[in-house]
Amino acid sequence: MKELVTFLAKNLVDRPEDVEVTTDEEDGVTQLFLCVADEDKGKVIGKQGKVIKAIRSVLAVAAAKQDRRVMLDLE
Repeated sequence: MKELVTFLAKNLVDRPEDVEVTTDEEDGVTQLFLCVADEDKGKVIGKQGKVIKAIRSVLAVAAAKQDRRVMLDLE
């Protein structure tokens, strides 16, 4: 899951070297924290949050195939 979010984020931003994804496992739920450069946050969020919602949707499908629960937060 971490690799999927990293791949998607690096292809969206202007500064892919600043993309960092950390994970935290708790109660069977994997929480992913996406950190990007301040000037790239708008690109990751998108208009009315459509881009981050799309990333979360792709992540949810990938997690469902592995019978896992995953949450994504932007820092």
